[in-house]
Amino acid sequence: MTISCRGLTKVYEGGKSGWPALRGISFDIGPGEFAAVTGPSGCGKSTLLNIIGLLDEPSGGGYFLHGRDVVKMSDLERSDARRDGIGFVFQAFHLLNRLTALDNVCLPMMYAGAPDKAIKSRAHELLHKVGLKGKEIKTPLELSGGERQRVAIARALANSPKIILADEPTGNLDSSSSREVMNMLLALNKEGITVVMVTHDRELAALAGRNIRMMDGVIES
Repeated sequence: MTISCRGLTKVYEGGKSGWPALRGISFDIGPGEFAAVTGPSGCGKSTLLNIIGLLDEPSGGGYFLHGRDVVKMSDLERSDARRDGIGFVFQAFHLLNRLTALDNVCLPMMYAGAPDKAIKSRAHELLHKVGLKGKEIKTPLELSGGERQRVAIARALANSPKIILADEPTGNLDSSSSREVMNMLLALNKEGITVVMVTHDRELAALAGRNIRMMDGVIES
């Protein structure tokens, strides 16, 4: 399995006993699946995605990524696994406004220590792939919301990840741009990339191959 969770719990500090965000989550996601995680605000969707993406640690339970026990990984191993194997797409884009679209896409490859010539070539290739040919030197402030999210998708693909995690990727977009972004994620999934997407949009969630609905920190269906 690409992603395997067993009895995952997450308790945040606060009050006498803390606040449980996840209450024993168990599920598997196989290679090449497209899973949409849905549910009301505060049900634990983003917490779950952060744990899957190695941005946070569970309080209990087990998490296996490509068969590796994440709990037993060192901080360096977790960092390497996150950098090289997982691409992130966020609702707020998280682009650097002072950099061009091209330079934003280059950043993950620079952190990974890729050769300079290969970095620029790959960044150009990815921006063309997401339909932004000719806008490489534009800054995020010069781009529309939909175009910024395309840059974010290109950046997520920079290190050729096997998994893309998308947290409300269409939350700041109009309906037309939302559908374009969803179509890109579906196309990437057809190429074999595993996609896990958190969304409030039931219409978009219905396009995924599988729906995981959460409620109050557990999987409802």
